[in-house]
Amino acid sequence: MPYREKIAWLSLVGMAVCYGPYFAFTHRSPLLDQPLPNLPLMALFAAAAGGNAVWTLLGRLLLRMNTPPDERGSADERDRAIDRRARGVAYYVLIGLALYVGGVMPFISTGWHIVNSMVASVVIAETVSYAAIVLGYRRGVT
Repeated sequence: MPYREKIAWLSLVGMAVCYGPYFAFTHRSPLLDQPLPNLPLMALFAAAAGGNAVWTLLGRLLLRMNTPPDERGSADERDRAIDRRARGVAYYVLIGLALYVGGVMPFISTGWHIVNSMVASVVIAETVSYAAIVLGYRRGVT
C-alpha cells in the first residue's frame, strides 16, 4: 500500500472516530437550541477537533517512523493526479453543501444548527477527498 494511501486511510479513520460521535451526539441534542455562545457545545467540538488533530499527528508520526524513506519520497505524477482529482470532487461537494447552509438554512434554522451544519460540510468534503484518494490508489488513475 502506498504511503499516501496509508495517510488517507489514517485520516478517514480519524475523522470517523472523532467527528462521528460528535455529530451523532449533537444531531438531535438539546444543546443545539441554546443561545450563542454555547460553551458546552463548543467544548465538545474542541474535544472532537483536538482528538482528530492528536490522532492525525500521532498516526503520521508512527507511519513516518515505520515507512522506509524511499517509499515516502516526494509525490510523483500519479500521486499528484490522484490528489488533484480527489480535491476536485471534494470541492464540488463543499460548494454544494456551503450553498445549502448559507443560502437555505438561515431561512429554516438558527444558531448552532447552522454552525454545526457548516462544520459538517467541511468534514464531509474532507471525507470525500480522502475516500477519493483511497479509490484512486485502489482503482488507479490515468
